Amino acid sequence: MALHDPLIGALLDNRYRVEQRIATGGMSTVYRGTDTRLDRVVALKVMHPSLAGDEGFTARFIREAKAVARLTHPNVVNVFDQGADGGHVFLAMEYVPGRTLRDLLRDRGALSVRAALDVLEPVLAALGAAHRAGLVHRDVKPENVLITEGGLVKVADFGLVRVLGSADGAPTSTTTATGGTVMGTVSYLAPEQILPDAPTDQRVDVYASGILLYEMLTGRRPHTGDNPVQVMYKHLHEDVPAPSLVAPAVGPELDAIVAAACARSAGARPYDAVELLAALQRVRRTLAPAALDAEPPASTRPSPRYPTSEPTSVIQPLPRPAEAPPTERTSVLDMPPELMDELLAEPRPYDEPTPVHRRRPRPGPLRRLPRRTLVWTAALAALVLAIGGVTYGISEGLYGSVPGVLGKDRAEAQRVLDKEGLHGRFVEVFSESVPSGQVIATDPGVGARTRKSDSVTVTLSKGPKRIAVPDLTGKSAADAAAALTGAQLTRGGVTETYDDTAPEGSVISSSPAAGQLLQENSAVSLVVSKGMVPVPNVTGMGKDEAQKALQAAGFTMQTSGWDVFGAVTSSGQSPAAGERRPQRSVVTVKFSLF
Repeated sequence: MALHDPLIGALLDNRYRVEQRIATGGMSTVYRGTDTRLDRVVALKVMHPSLAGDEGFTARFIREAKAVARLTHPNVVNVFDQGADGGHVFLAMEYVPGRTLRDLLRDRGALSVRAALDVLEPVLAALGAAHRAGLVHRDVKPENVLITEGGLVKVADFGLVRVLGSADGAPTSTTTATGGTVMGTVSYLAPEQILPDAPTDQRVDVYASGILLYEMLTGRRPHTGDNPVQVMYKHLHEDVPAPSLVAPAVGPELDAIVAAACARSAGARPYDAVELLAALQRVRRTLAPAALDAEPPASTRPSPRYPTSEPTSVIQPLPRPAEAPPTERTSVLDMPPELMDELLAEPRPYDEPTPVHRRRPRPGPLRRLPRRTLVWTAALAALVLAIGGVTYGISEGLYGSVPGVLGKDRAEAQRVLDKEGLHGRFVEVFSESVPSGQVIATDPGVGARTRKSDSVTVTLSKGPKRIAVPDLTGKSAADAAAALTGAQLTRGGVTETYDDTAPEGSVISSSPAAGQLLQENSAVSLVVSKGMVPVPNVTGMGKDEAQKALQAAGFTMQTSGWDVFGAVTSSGQSPAAGERRPQRSVVTVKFSLF
């Protein structure tokens, strides 16, 4: 196909030579190229010509360059440049030799828990950096997770990026009540990306990350269908199942992580990727090596005829099993009103939970059984249902799920907990990133089940920690250093200077000055007194030379005796050379012709 691509061999913007097609997506094509000015290999992402004429798409494409250029993170693919050449709008990006997570899943099927976490943790670190910078990716999927030849994981393709709170960052993934479009990759869309006019924020990335974790642990996507509309319907009306139903080696801790991340209500999910990463790392610390390295389900492994023994850090492409899930492109789906109505409709009895309602066969009549058998069967069933109902009622009365309170203030968090019948125990910690008074985390984490009799520890931000510089004036250098350490600050540089008011070795001043507020462990520089100034020796000097020497030391010269042609005698200065006097003191100098 690359032989018939007219861009191969072209020079974009008189700088970037297009050399080889790497991948084609729903909105753009990615090429391997060379920056002829800097003589380096780059990846060139070129928007499809059919979209380049659309000002909205072009603006969104350019926004990716501006947004990602703001991120400096080892797990984010760098964007170097953005430009247009004729009808071609393009980005010049970091070239990452390796393969995608989709390639890895095709080659290996499900991953062990350890391998899945080794991939997801850097993905969440990258998304967390984006979220704290006010950016939302909105197209997290295996195709956009790159693994380098050295095993480094990088997140690529911020093509649907949204800048939170900006006018140009309006959520393009929403629809209108009279019909519109849904943009994204269907298998990873959060429900609010499908609902009409629903606002979207960083929690759509949390949802997609949960789908990503499910897929790595099971080797399959949680929601499938004959067409994209059926998959979207399931996102809206069905919970993501526990991965342990497919992969029994997956423990309940990871089931809870997937359930929380993939909650259909955005408010029940972790607040952002940073919160999800923290929860995932807490779970990882509790897992034994046997649980981390348990063999994934055999049914999701590739056929034995395909090699599977290479470590994940070896990025050589392998033959793809026929049963592997296909690549899913980012798409723009037209949603007419009648189709949106079908999506939003609740499932009807005996109907499949998809917009294409296929009538389920109704249960046929019971096979005729003896009357006594039917009576005992009915009684036993009633007893089982009664016991089950009581057990369920007791369980529901004793336990509750921790709701999403991240980012809320104390009063709102308490209100949400009260609604769930839970009691909050509030603690405060300093935070450089979360505003004062807002919830940073909960223990147990969001979505986890907990006894209602137990308290949920809710951590509130006290805002940035700031420490006042103590008054160090008059202290010795050693005592000043100890005072700074006690105040959780550090001693910076020390400058010595003569001072006729401060004793030798004592602190004259500090920088920053006393009372200023600093971050913990900030350095404070000191100015220490060298005491009074020693009088210089001007014996044998002429008048001009002696005067310059004394003035340079800060003294004023007064003459005595022959002061025209003579030199200073050996006893002709008072105070004597070496004596310490305050600066600006008068030194009397006696000159003699002999």
